[in-house]
Amino acid sequence: MTALLAQSALPAAMGSGVLAHYLFVSVVMFAIGVIGFLTRRNLIIMFLCTELMFQAAGIALVAFSRYHLNMDGQTFVIFVLTVAAAEAAMALALVVLLFRRSESLDAEGWSEMRG
Repeated sequence: MTALLAQSALPAAMGSGVLAHYLFVSVVMFAIGVIGFLTRRNLIIMFLCTELMFQAAGIALVAFSRYHLNMDGQTFVIFVLTVAAAEAAMALALVVLLFRRSESLDAEGWSEMRG
C-alpha cells in the first residue's frame, strides 16, 4: 500500500531561486564554451568547447523541465546528448584525417582549403 502511495506522489516544485542557480551555471558554462571556441585555434579545443556548449544547453533544459514538472525537456536532452556524441565521433575522425594530412591542428591553416 505504501509503495503505491509513494509512486503516485508528485515531486515537490522547484523554487525560482534554485532554478536561477542552475541557469547561472548553464550560462557560465556556455560563455566559457563560446569564448574558448572563438579564441582558440586548435581544432580539438574548439570541438571540446562545442561539447561544453551542448552540456550547458542540456543543464538549462533539465532545469526548466524540473521547474515546470514536465519531463519533455529531459527527454529532449537525451536526443541532444545523442547528437553531441555523433558530432564528437565525426569531429574526432575529421581531426585525425586532417592531422595525418598536414601534421597540424591549427584552424587558421585549414581555413583556406582548396578542393
